[in-house]
Amino acid sequence: MSAEISLTIVDRFRALRETRFGSFVPVLLALIAIWAYFGITEPVFLSPRNFYNLFMQSAVVGTLAVGITMVLLLGDIDLSAAANSGVCAAIVAVLIANFGFSGPVACLVAILAGIVLSAGQGALVAYVGIPSFVVTLAGLLGFQGLMLKVLGQHGAINVSDEFVRGLTKITFSPELGWAIAVAAIAAFTFFTLRRQSRRRSASLELESPGALYGQIVFFSALLVGAVATLNAYRGVPLLVVLLVALTGLLGWVTTSTPFGRSIFAVGGNQESARRVGMNVKRIRVAAFGIVGMMAAVGGIVGASRYASVSFNAFAGGPLLLEAIGAAVIGGTSLFGGRGSVWNAILGALVIGSLGNGLDLSGASAADKLMFSGAILLLAVAIDAISRSGSGQSR
Repeated sequence: MSAEISLTIVDRFRALRETRFGSFVPVLLALIAIWAYFGITEPVFLSPRNFYNLFMQSAVVGTLAVGITMVLLLGDIDLSAAANSGVCAAIVAVLIANFGFSGPVACLVAILAGIVLSAGQGALVAYVGIPSFVVTLAGLLGFQGLMLKVLGQHGAINVSDEFVRGLTKITFSPELGWAIAVAAIAAFTFFTLRRQSRRRSASLELESPGALYGQIVFFSALLVGAVATLNAYRGVPLLVVLLVALTGLLGWVTTSTPFGRSIFAVGGNQESARRVGMNVKRIRVAAFGIVGMMAAVGGIVGASRYASVSFNAFAGGPLLLEAIGAAVIGGTSLFGGRGSVWNAILGALVIGSLGNGLDLSGASAADKLMFSGAILLLAVAIDAISRSGSGQSR
């Protein structure tokens, strides 16, 4: 009897994971559990000031996680994203400090460099046929060396440009923060209802009214709570708005454009996607290019937050593993074909919340690493359980 009950629970869980928002539930429950635990054991954890710091601390990991999600959807991986981010941050610092470039121009150059570096790796994977693990592992080592070359003998450069520093220093007034929230809710409502309308026009299966309007209510409540909390301290940071906007753009690309649907198709079954006429090679190169763009943005954010660029901050620490972990914890399958860039943000918050709470409780670096590893292993186990018996293979 107990075995039958366990089997039924597993089957229901698999069914939930196959729904549109199935992968959203586990990571959200994990986040709530972490916040509840540390809220009880460390009351300061739930303070507006700590939440503000938590959002800022999770920004770099979240940015990289959103980018890495794009290649994970293909069933590939990018081990060089953090090193690429460091190279781009170093380019920004050197162009400003040594060559007198303005902040905006230096940032644009860095973003272009990030796209080129990652797209080049994607071309090796797509056209030469080298596994992405091998290509990006080589890129990890090569970009680390390139970063050291760009930074020079000191290995670190301070960043004082007002434009770059302003990305993490600027916060909006409470009134403007609420205006942004209202605009975001209106945009979310519009696109959600338009998606339903298009599905109706195409005679596709429609979401139930409860599920449809439940999404809008949940998103609205989440956003209102976040804005109220941030306004209680310093206001909504510009950085958070930029990250949400970029994630929203990539979320729209992956779910509402032919290119985005092609990514899921290739990740689900590459051979079938090729047979129906999709240019699998170009799709793969483009996805890697998006990772490079997000890596560059993450590098710029890191340079702004730390007011300097150093090797250890990007390539010498756990940034890469945290970014990949955030994407996987967010429900993106390592086998491709399933995931969401929005969930990657939640995954980054899970990792950031865990680290933040352990810091407040005085835990050691060893404890933080072990807890993070356990959560990542649990997330991969959940993905494996949900896939077993589903008939999916790679």
